[in-house]
Amino acid sequence: MESVENSVITTALRAREAAFRMQGIPHKIRNEALLAIARALETAKDKIIAANQLDLEGAQESKLPPSMIKRLRYDDQKIEESINSLNSLVNLEDPVGKTLMMTELDEGLLLEKVTCPIGVICVIFESRPDALVQISSLCIKSSNAVILKGGLEARHTNEILAEVIDRAVLSVDERFNGAVQLLSTREEIKELLKLDNLIDLVIPRGSNELVRFIKESTRIPVLGHAAGVCHTYVDDDADLEMALKVCYDAKVQYPAVCNAMETLLVHEKIAPTFLPKIASLYAKAGVRLKGDERTRRFIEAEIATEKDWSIEYNDLILNIKTVSSLEEAIDHINRYGSHHTDAIITRSREKAERFMDLVDSSSVMWNCSTRFADGYRYGLGAEVGISTNKTHARGPVGLEGLVIYKYRLIGSGQVVADYVGKNAKKFIHRRLV
Repeated sequence: MESVENSVITTALRAREAAFRMQGIPHKIRNEALLAIARALETAKDKIIAANQLDLEGAQESKLPPSMIKRLRYDDQKIEESINSLNSLVNLEDPVGKTLMMTELDEGLLLEKVTCPIGVICVIFESRPDALVQISSLCIKSSNAVILKGGLEARHTNEILAEVIDRAVLSVDERFNGAVQLLSTREEIKELLKLDNLIDLVIPRGSNELVRFIKESTRIPVLGHAAGVCHTYVDDDADLEMALKVCYDAKVQYPAVCNAMETLLVHEKIAPTFLPKIASLYAKAGVRLKGDERTRRFIEAEIATEKDWSIEYNDLILNIKTVSSLEEAIDHINRYGSHHTDAIITRSREKAERFMDLVDSSSVMWNCSTRFADGYRYGLGAEVGISTNKTHARGPVGLEGLVIYKYRLIGSGQVVADYVGKNAKKFIHRRLV
């Protein structure tokens, strides 16, 4: 029997070979592969839903949290969303081979900076089977090979989805062989994280514990976010009807995801009016409220502790804090937030601009819900995850975050010796693009 170590090395080598081949697959063929996946999902819909039902039953028997069970569900609606996402992705331009810069160094010596795939990407995710489809499709579109590892709770769904995708892309072009592979155990991931010579990037999608574990266990670059502690600040210049609508959506529309609001900040001038109204709406939706001392003067709420301000609940639980100024709101967000997504509700453009300039988050918003922080909603086709990193890619990571660049220098016999010494030739350095 092959050891786990050897099996994982074989998987990584297959992915590396696929990544090299995929650089030669034209954009048209990559789009045909995406359309083939969309058709295959529709054809296999009943089998996929049946597999997902097994996972849901197992999750309920294991008494997983309701928020995780909700993310685990992959039904007709979710499949339709995946198909729509694939069709949307097809309509986006090719991210590979775009000229970012062109400089004429000297006559007949042309330097180009051109986008290219990263190579082999490993994505580790929890609960959400739809993430497998999103990630695979983005990697195919951008000519990257991907190795996937989903959570044990979604094993049946992930296995059939990976099988459907693999068959679909191979029906279009054999060069996709090894482009999408699925691992099933933690032991395999531990071995894979050692392969910094074969894996170019790791993207973890899941709990804070998962992301921290990945970052501490590998020398491979890691792209992701450790938490989604998102805020909405309702300013004293806010339209309160708008604020009620936006703040309700940010918490209630889908609380189990990383871009849902976890802390609501309210200016003290409007707190007596606004807080009872929003608390009434939240009560009808079953939201459990925690508040600071000033907030609890106006509404019933549990006492919010210092620890609460940094918690990502992923549930119908919300912290509320009353603040004295825009500056206090900004300071609170930068201190306790996770640099994910934060919003301000105000009529004042000056205050909104100040908020968006000074809040150090990957997405900052004005008069809209934090739930918009999403690759599909941003028009990126889909996303492999949301990054709070400050290098390479930030925010919802779509196609542009899955390519890097290379320099191409095109000459006509030039040598460096001609540009050195007393009679050296001069560079033009004329920017063309």
